Amino acid sequence: MKVLSLIEPFATLIKDNKKTIETRSWKTSYRGELYIHASNTKILKKDKENKELMELVKNSSFEFGYIICKCNLVDCIYMTKEYVENMKLNNYQEYICGEYKEGRYAWVLEDIKVLDKKVKVKGHLGIWNYNL
Repeated sequence: MKVLSLIEPFATLIKDNKKTIETRSWKTSYRGELYIHASNTKILKKDKENKELMELVKNSSFEFGYIICKCNLVDCIYMTKEYVENMKLNNYQEYICGEYKEGRYAWVLEDIKVLDKKVKVKGHLGIWNYNL
């Protein structure tokens, strides 16, 4: 299975269906089932201090080091200035859950499902493979 590790609170935001676009500095041609792994890295100070962001996960528990949900990666969009402005104006919650800047990429996620049984595993950079 294909897995993407994310620092919290971003993995939980996806699991809770509050974030459906993962922003990255690199594009991917991969499309299909993708599992989301909450890395062991603690929440960054800048994210902890972002009150709007942390409000979205105030009732959530974090599962550091676990694969917590699966989804389908359906698109990878190059962010233009217009795309970024549109996200800020028309999808503000999504906007505050990512790094929206011209020249980055928006990975569109659909069909997000929480796993009944979480999988404890060490994460990796990029999209990586894990065999159950």
